[in-house]
Amino acid sequence: MAAGTVSFDRLTRKRLAQVVQGFLQSDDGGKGRRLAILLVLLMLVINALNVMTSYVGRDFMSAIERRNPSVFAQQAILYIVMFACSTAAAVFFRFCEERLGLLWRESLTRQLTEAYLKYCLRRHADTESVANPDQRIAEDVRAFTTTSLSFALLLLNGTFTVIAFSGVLWSISRTLFVVAVVYAAGGSALAIRLGRPLIGLNFRQSDREANFRSELVHVREHADAVALTHNEPLFSRRLSQRIGDWASNMRRLIAVNRNLSFFTTGYNLMIQIIPALIVAPLFFSHKVEFGVITQSAGAFAILLGAFSLIVTQFQSISAFAAVIARLSELAGSIERAIDRPVMPIAVRKEARRLGFESVELLAIETGLPLVRDLDLVVPERANVLVCGTNAVAQRALFHLIAGDCDRGSGTLVLPEDGRLMLLPERPYLPTGTLRQIMRVEGGDFRVNDLRTRQALRLLKLDDVVARVGGVDTIRDWNEVLSLGEQQLFSCVRAIAANPDFIVIDRPGTTLKNPELEDVLTAFRKMGQGSLVLGGTSEASELFDALLTIEMDGTWSYVPQIRAVKEEPMEPSEPDDSQRADRQIVPIMTKEGDSGNKGQADLDSAAG
Repeated sequence: MAAGTVSFDRLTRKRLAQVVQGFLQSDDGGKGRRLAILLVLLMLVINALNVMTSYVGRDFMSAIERRNPSVFAQQAILYIVMFACSTAAAVFFRFCEERLGLLWRESLTRQLTEAYLKYCLRRHADTESVANPDQRIAEDVRAFTTTSLSFALLLLNGTFTVIAFSGVLWSISRTLFVVAVVYAAGGSALAIRLGRPLIGLNFRQSDREANFRSELVHVREHADAVALTHNEPLFSRRLSQRIGDWASNMRRLIAVNRNLSFFTTGYNLMIQIIPALIVAPLFFSHKVEFGVITQSAGAFAILLGAFSLIVTQFQSISAFAAVIARLSELAGSIERAIDRPVMPIAVRKEARRLGFESVELLAIETGLPLVRDLDLVVPERANVLVCGTNAVAQRALFHLIAGDCDRGSGTLVLPEDGRLMLLPERPYLPTGTLRQIMRVEGGDFRVNDLRTRQALRLLKLDDVVARVGGVDTIRDWNEVLSLGEQQLFSCVRAIAANPDFIVIDRPGTTLKNPELEDVLTAFRKMGQGSLVLGGTSEASELFDALLTIEMDGTWSYVPQIRAVKEEPMEPSEPDDSQRADRQIVPIMTKEGDSGNKGQADLDSAAG
């Protein structure tokens, strides 16, 4: 969304209403409604106290003019009581406002975070085109909730104030009341004209400052690579450009604020003298008391403040408008992700089975076939390599298994929920302990400490564990472990999770062939099958079968005989002994009759 197009269209207003409605209907909605009702009651109390204080102040000043000590003392005591009550009401009002704002922010942030994780990260939605979604969720939600609540209360309080003080001002001078209305209307129109550019400028400023912070984070995360490759001048230029971007936009912001401030400052100063200019002649002609002058000044200022919210709050309103536009853009992107068409390929769940039935995958952009009529069952406890020159088809196959496919047909057969695990090309180990990393949370995966110890031994990671201080040491693993070691620990986690099948994307990027051989051997010994989407580094002789996908989408499946070195295994849980007795599912191939011939070879290789 370009800054110049920031506007409150019908869709933006609809989303704003949905956000408010969603909060009221959430688990925190009941508490939020109670706080809102309390705020309205306190607002009524504050306005009543303000009206009473204006009359106390009038009589207080009139007592001074009349030189009446007893009335003066009485009104002084009332003044102090009014101040004490107003102070208590204002403090409790601010407290309830902050609690309601925090409650709303927490609820909205949880909703957006859940939606962002579910539809943006997992499904690779088009939210990638939205600049700085992290900032919008973290900072813009805070600004939106607190400012929305503040403006709503200002408008409601302004309404109450107009009702309460219009009568006061009308009783003093009808002329003064009309002047207040005309003065506020003219000032609001001029403030909108002068400050309109602020909305687009604030929109751009948020993104440009976020881009600068992202660049700094990027330099920090890749500091070693930048230093070793001597790329400091490149990043210095990039950072300088980012600084220039937000600084130039800020200069324009400051210039517009200067012009707006000339008007608003003069506008607010004139409020102090206008009541006296109108009421003073009435005092000179003995039509009103002296205290009426001070009462009219206070009532005029309060009433004009209620009428002039646009003038007094326009800078905040412009920043708030940019926040709404940014959140509306993010919400629209998430909505498009939610409304994405259902995956065209049917999915069927079967116990201990991973296969493809007449699967055809098409390129999103061109519609040309990437994979043609794939019929295949991946054998249990066998390692199958997907190879060939069609790397795009391999990536599409990986996304299909992950549940992210836009164009195609056929049926994907998956094992039961929790019995399939995917390992991406680049491993990710969050900061924490190795014990936490290797423990799978959620789903139906069963964590088994014995399997974890066996996997660590099979993948030769015992020395690495000792080197980093054990499995209960908290570390930033991106700094401590190499990419290969991170991938190996990801494989340990997969083995410990005990799925039926493990799908790995291009392990040759991070693992050497001896390490990959250890991984595949561990999969066999621990009773798990794997489907490996290969790159150019994986040695085909390490695998039990090869699925080759050509550039035109045709494919061939060839089992191959491997010399398997049997090693005694440590005792495992009963489920593993049952795994060892599983029969390999016959393979359906599209070309030749290698399926029947290769079955005996796979039986011996997997056994």
